Amino acid sequence: MSRFDLTRPPPPVLRPFVQTLWVSEEPVRDPAISGDRERMLPTGAMHLVFRLSDQPVRLFDDVADRTGTDMGHAVVGGTRAGFYLRDTTRPVRTLGVLFRPGAAELLLGVPADELAERHTPLDDLWGRAAVAARDRLLAATSPAAQLDVVAALLAARLPAVRGMHPAVAHALGRIPFAPDVGAIVRETGYSHRRFIALFRRAVGVAPKTYQRILRFQRTLALLGTAPAPALVDVALAAGYSDQPHLNREFRAIAGISPAEYRRAAPVWAHHVPLPPGGR
Repeated sequence: MSRFDLTRPPPPVLRPFVQTLWVSEEPVRDPAISGDRERMLPTGAMHLVFRLSDQPVRLFDDVADRTGTDMGHAVVGGTRAGFYLRDTTRPVRTLGVLFRPGAAELLLGVPADELAERHTPLDDLWGRAAVAARDRLLAATSPAAQLDVVAALLAARLPAVRGMHPAVAHALGRIPFAPDVGAIVRETGYSHRRFIALFRRAVGVAPKTYQRILRFQRTLALLGTAPAPALVDVALAAGYSDQPHLNREFRAIAGISPAEYRRAAPVWAHHVPLPPGGR
């Protein structure tokens, strides 16, 4: 089985709520070379995956967990501020949906903060409709057809009247560029407590945590550039006060240092294989 990836933007009706649709086939990896698990780094977004092969999604609590937990064949990954580990010992075929902030309650029926920092079987949210959705995907005749099916399934779940709270929409437009969350709160006219509750309900995490994840995304992009910039330059360009600040934040989110990440040289920025028996 060779690696296969098909990525597609969502149809127009879903674009306010979905970033990307994708299907991938992953061959089994040689654990002696790349280890048997993969460190998944946070993206700042929620995702939904359907495992289309027989093997369920298997996740691990931490690097010391050698057993893992099978999560089923349809799983929602909530917004996270830290990494998690997934099994890479079996060849798998997976379809995924990467959501935009604010999509959780509309498409999944649950506020984002109830799903944050964990994985949830889709049947806990959709009931029997989750099984029916996977059956429809399995019946589709090609990866492109499967992406058409998942787009239709999600579009059918959109309510007739929909939209993000205007205070949250305003904040999402300002957060990447404003260092002070307090200023954004004042601009909305809401109390700090009320604004935080609105933001967490839509996005899954608090505004300052979301800012940290965005800064981490800028760091990953800079670490992937060539020629490789010095880490002190990466720190300043990404918005950290200095390199030690970068090192602390990066390790808190990714579980490894920026230098270790760079040495790992992952093919996909958010997928970092653990070395054999590694941490």
